[in-house]
Order: sequence, then structure tokens, then C-alpha cells
Amino acid sequence: MQRLIAITGGILALVAAPALNAADMKADAKKEAQIKLGEHLVKSIGCADCHSPKLMGPNGPEPDPSHFLSGHPADQKLPPAPPAMGPWMIAAAGDLTTWSGPWGTSFTRNLTPDKETGLGDWTEQNFIDTIRSGRRLGKGRPLLPPMPWQPFSNLTDDELKAIYAYLRTIPAIKNPVPEPIPPAAPPGQPKN
Repeated sequence: MQRLIAITGGILALVAAPALNAADMKADAKKEAQIKLGEHLVKSIGCADCHSPKLMGPNGPEPDPSHFLSGHPADQKLPPAPPAMGPWMIAAAGDLTTWSGPWGTSFTRNLTPDKETGLGDWTEQNFIDTIRSGRRLGKGRPLLPPMPWQPFSNLTDDELKAIYAYLRTIPAIKNPVPEPIPPAAPPGQPKN
């Protein structure tokens, strides 16, 4: 009798295994569809335009695939930004990873899943809160221009979750992006 129970148990285990695999496959397919949507959104809204260093190609500057979404290159040394004068209030470095204007100088963030220098230690909710509020982690310093968080805050939770899921799949790149530089004080005024 014990042998029959063991055989029956073995058969039950074999019967249950395909059901679990089907559920796993359905979950995997759903996750894959979410990642594909995230990839589509990242490419459609132009995240790499600012968050990827550029290489000069036959059509002008193109995102460097080996540093995709890694933000402003930490080893790139730039001279001080030109002063904002007249109608020319904003300046950008040639690779669009550094911007300067009345807010000071901002450097585009590393969006890769590197735990130390990117978004690797962020939760899905941290990402959503950042985009919804325009503040780092939903409560920190404001996101600076040119980050267009205001229109991106109109994305649905499912769309933001898809972007987050996709960003988790790209290669992690260690790149400690500098902190923003506050604007210079006008002559005769103390700095902030």
C-alpha cells in the first residue's frame, strides 16, 4: 500500500507540475510584455537623448550603446558653464548630459540598475514617487531642468511600472554622476 501511495503521490506531483509551469509561463509572459512596453516608452519619450553619453556618428551625435542611460560621464571634466545672458538662458554640453541655466548646473542621472551609482537600490514605488512629485525619491531635492517630469507625471502607474521594469533589465554601469551645482550668486551677493 505504501508503494501505491508513493506512486500515486508521484503521479499527483507530475500532474501538478505542468499546472505550476503554466502559471509560471503566464507570469513570465506578462513580465516580458511589461518590459517590452517599458522599452518602447523609454525609446519613445527619448530618455537616452539626455541620459546617455553620445558618440559622433554619420548622422551626428548618437547615444553610446556601451554607456546606455548611464547619465553624465563622471570622468568628463567641463569648464564652468557660460553665464545666462539675454534670451540665451540655457546652455547644454554637446552630449546633452549637462545643462546650465538659472537653476545652476544639472547633470543627467545614471538610470542603470547599478546599486551604488544608479537606480539599483530604488524600489518601484521610489521611481513612481520621483516622477509623480518631481522630487528625488518623492521627497528629496527637486528634479532639475531639463528633466520633463511634469509631462511624465501624466503617465499611468502601469506605464511607470513598465519603465521601471525595463530599466532593471539594462546593464548596470558604475558611473557616479556629480551633484548639481547651484547657481552663482550675483556680484556682491553671498552664495546660497
